Amino acid sequence: MRIAVWNTAFLGDAVLTLPLLLTLRRAYPGAELDFYVRRGFAELFAGHSAIDRVYAYDKRGGERGLRAILAYGEKLRARRYDLWISAHNSLRSAFMAGQSRAEERLGYAAPRLCRLFYTRTAARRFPELHEVDRLLQLARALGISDCAGWPELEPPPPLRARAGEFFRGHRQRPVLGLHPGSVWPTKRWPVKYFARLGLTALEKGARLALFAGPGEEATAAELLHLVRLGAARSYRVLSGAFYSGKNAPDKNRVEEADILDFSGCLALPELAAFIAELDCYLGNDSGPMHLAWAQRIPVVAVFGPTTPDLGFAPRGELSGVAEVKDLPCRPCGLHGPRLCPRKHHLCMRALRPERVWPEVERRLWKL
Repeated sequence: MRIAVWNTAFLGDAVLTLPLLLTLRRAYPGAELDFYVRRGFAELFAGHSAIDRVYAYDKRGGERGLRAILAYGEKLRARRYDLWISAHNSLRSAFMAGQSRAEERLGYAAPRLCRLFYTRTAARRFPELHEVDRLLQLARALGISDCAGWPELEPPPPLRARAGEFFRGHRQRPVLGLHPGSVWPTKRWPVKYFARLGLTALEKGARLALFAGPGEEATAAELLHLVRLGAARSYRVLSGAFYSGKNAPDKNRVEEADILDFSGCLALPELAAFIAELDCYLGNDSGPMHLAWAQRIPVVAVFGPTTPDLGFAPRGELSGVAEVKDLPCRPCGLHGPRLCPRKHHLCMRALRPERVWPEVERRLWKL
């Protein structure tokens, strides 16, 4: 039996699909299970114990447009899937299900037009359920009741070993990870707030690990500049640019550093492996935040234009959400718009660092 699971949405969406994949692996132990993700994410899931093959779909690039979609459909049909599951709720994803010509094709019942491409549908129950549970509705539609509940992320073991070795010299001081970026501008907590909270952590004796993805390097550089500007003393910064994934880090330099600046230096699997070594992670409602809690790292997630009720909040007793709850304009969209519709952005500006710090502090020092 050959099964395909398709989710070419954002990074967090792909991570949240892991419980569904784990559930399918348990229900069909002898099946070949393939996972389709957006271009740039495949390496993170390669080698996962629940997945046989990972395919990257370049929907924003070379595989964009009707002609490319039809050509991709030929590849799908050649793989002869018996069961196709669309975990991404979009018309294009439904069309790709039809292109696969799998004998059984499963997706969400809404929007109604998508039903034309499926042989079986499931109710998504948005926003009643957390996204993990919404995705597991697809498994339940197949009659599977024994469902996995946690996205067991598995960064490649060699990278985990290297990250563990890298941080080994840090264990006398807790390490707080800061990730100030997000694809959506209104989801970004002000950089100056990240800097003030990071400076508080340094003054209390913690170390900082600064992360930023492609295109976010300037934001990370601004954060670092503001920390230095507001500091009463000089903090030692070690650029992660020296870390190539091939050469062992200079342990003396690592142990002396107060701030480890990994912005723009880590590939996605390396980012996951390094996040797994943190004592606490602070970030926006974004993909890297899901890399943290999925690996059971204490997390404080800053929510502004979105709310936990939409179903994308971090789970588990180690996770917390920082938000301004009494704003009637929240949420203003599923992802958050590029500009605040009310032009005040109070959902982020009113969330001062001193309100967020207690949540970070008790996780960082396990109080």
